[in-house]
Amino acid sequence: MAKKPENLSFEQSLSELETIVAHLEQGEVSLDDALKQFERGINLVRQSQTKLEQAQQKVSILLNENDVELAPFTVDAE
Repeated sequence: MAKKPENLSFEQSLSELETIVAHLEQGEVSLDDALKQFERGINLVRQSQTKLEQAQQKVSILLNENDVELAPFTVDAE
């Protein structure tokens, strides 16, 4: 049985979502199975969004506690 979305890491959720999308894109899935996979995908997306929001809040709190200002990230051209 698949783990509950809340018990997966962000990376595990993303990997499973990629698998679900690839499986659904093949088009060789019954309607019932497609709906189950779609529902699983929605749950994974919601839980992943929650984890991202929590991480963003934690970063904001840490930056505010230490009065740190972030500089824009730039990539040096090679």
